[in-house]
Amino acid sequence: MQDIESAATSIVTKVPEKNDFRKGSRSDTLSARIEPFDSYWQAPDDIEAGYEKFYQYYLHNYLPLMPADKSCNVLVISCGPGYLVSLLKDKGYSNVLGIDSDEDKIAFAEKRDLNCRTERAFEHLQGIEGVYDVIIAEQELNHLTHEETIEFLNLSNKALKSDGLILVYGLNGANSLVSAENLAHNIDHFYTMTEYSFCQLLEYTGFKDIKVRPLKLYVFWKNPLNYVGLGVTAILELGMRAVYILYGKKVKVFTKKIAASARK
Repeated sequence: MQDIESAATSIVTKVPEKNDFRKGSRSDTLSARIEPFDSYWQAPDDIEAGYEKFYQYYLHNYLPLMPADKSCNVLVISCGPGYLVSLLKDKGYSNVLGIDSDEDKIAFAEKRDLNCRTERAFEHLQGIEGVYDVIIAEQELNHLTHEETIEFLNLSNKALKSDGLILVYGLNGANSLVSAENLAHNIDHFYTMTEYSFCQLLEYTGFKDIKVRPLKLYVFWKNPLNYVGLGVTAILELGMRAVYILYGKKVKVFTKKIAASARK
């Protein structure tokens, strides 16, 4: 059974020059020890194979949320080898910038002529206002603490244009089968979230029109076993929802990970 975990051009609007993040940066004080938030840690061992696998993942989960205007200014944070940047470029989005703190990952993107560069997220966002139409974080918010998440969302809010769009995701604490393991298996996972707490974070940092949605893992339709995986997880999630209703809870999304879109 195959799921996503087993498996550009220059910005028109002026953006900051590449920051020197190697000494004394804000990112150096963040809590993550091994897997920093501003680098992408979910690529498979075969980096090149990931371009096809993650293409399908982002095609089904992210592309439908993108603005119709393909000239919009897009920032992809923690872009890694440029999987999402590659998809957006392929679909005609002409002003996409990807940043990642790992220069080895960026090297893969550069080989494909993707507009990605080595840079830290907090330093890039610091001091800019009204630059981007869309900001997408490819790494889970849970690689930040709550306080760091709020700081990141505040910086992102300022960096967005009026009515700009943010797309973020994290570990779903409502899934009783995997939520505890999601938190415990990585020392750089600091919390989980539900639909409600996800909305709290975004509302607290000034966002509106918040929509929380499931992230689909079984999107490889050519593999028939994925239909089995889709069916089994759907049944399990339906059972969890029934139990939550019995306990008076209104949780509706039980996928392993949940995403949110919101407007400035």
